[in-house]
Amino acid sequence: MKLIHLSDLHLGKRVNEVSMIEDQSFILEQILQIVSQESPDGVLIAGDVYDKSVPPGEAVTLLDGFLYRLSRMGIPTMVISGNHDSPERLAFGGRLMLGAGIHVAPVYQGQVEPVTLEDEHGPVDIWLLPFLKPVHVKRAFPDREIGDYTEAMAVAIDAMGIDPNRRNVLVTHQFVLGSSRCESEEVSVGGTDGVDAAVFGGFDYVALGHLHGPQNVGSNKIRYCGTPLKYSFSEADHYKSVTVVELGAKGDLTVRLRPLTPRHDLRQIRGTFRELTEKSFYEGTETGDYLHVILTDEEDVMEAMGRLRQIYPNIMKLSYDNARTRAESFVDGAREVQRKSPLTLFGELYEQQNGQPMTQEQYEFVRTLAEQIWEEGL
Repeated sequence: MKLIHLSDLHLGKRVNEVSMIEDQSFILEQILQIVSQESPDGVLIAGDVYDKSVPPGEAVTLLDGFLYRLSRMGIPTMVISGNHDSPERLAFGGRLMLGAGIHVAPVYQGQVEPVTLEDEHGPVDIWLLPFLKPVHVKRAFPDREIGDYTEAMAVAIDAMGIDPNRRNVLVTHQFVLGSSRCESEEVSVGGTDGVDAAVFGGFDYVALGHLHGPQNVGSNKIRYCGTPLKYSFSEADHYKSVTVVELGAKGDLTVRLRPLTPRHDLRQIRGTFRELTEKSFYEGTETGDYLHVILTDEEDVMEAMGRLRQIYPNIMKLSYDNARTRAESFVDGAREVQRKSPLTLFGELYEQQNGQPMTQEQYEFVRTLAEQIWEEGL
């Protein structure tokens, strides 16, 4: 069985106040071409369909056209809400769309019914689990002990009653511990939204959304496909793609990528004003890309943005990297450290050393220990 894994379309997003709607329309058209070429058995969209819970009209129109084109191809499409979406708004008309092969996860109430597809190896159960916080699961299961995101996810999965003898695919939208974030994603304080990957052990493939950088977590069974477009300059080095998942018999999994080429790339260039405006520098490069220009001149250049836009029309951001800005950054960094609590600073140090945030249990242990130390010092 072949599945196309997408996520984090963020339709309607603005980057540095620049609307991405035309770029999104361009990349969705490219995705439809890939879908047509691959002829998959299903398309999975793992949340953050929109960039805001109340999306602009042009984003709604764009999604409407995309889903309509998929339905006309006769390809079942499974959609869940992410943390940027309103689950109620996204699920509106979901039961009506079932007849067109569009399966939108309803607002979570504790029951999840799979979408079952068939191939020569038998059934594949596809479970649609939208973005969940512990409070959402606690509301559905008030008698269960739920203290953090991992426990919430474990309870939600346990309630599904999956058959381990069948092939099972989970579509969900969470931050899984051990994966890498970038600045364009929402981050909860202290990293307490992390889910332990061990809770997904019963699935043959987990189609994740939420993180913008494409990556596997532990193995290719648990994967973030990433955004189809770059949405911040922290993603400048990312290679965007569509993930193609092929399930054979139970235990047989193949994952491969189909690259995506944006209408305008998003990248950084740096140098002195004179260097960046020399024909030998920009000749042969795509000057229409979305750019963060970093000037290394020691003195500010008069009307630099306007003058640079004559060569690079899509500059999104202009900054300086010189002795003055580095000194200011050092002072600002010191002030920022002073404003943070010891507990926050310890959490940041732990994450730098271990490559992942503290668990809720570790956080509570450090908090209790810190309170004891402070009380003894009074």
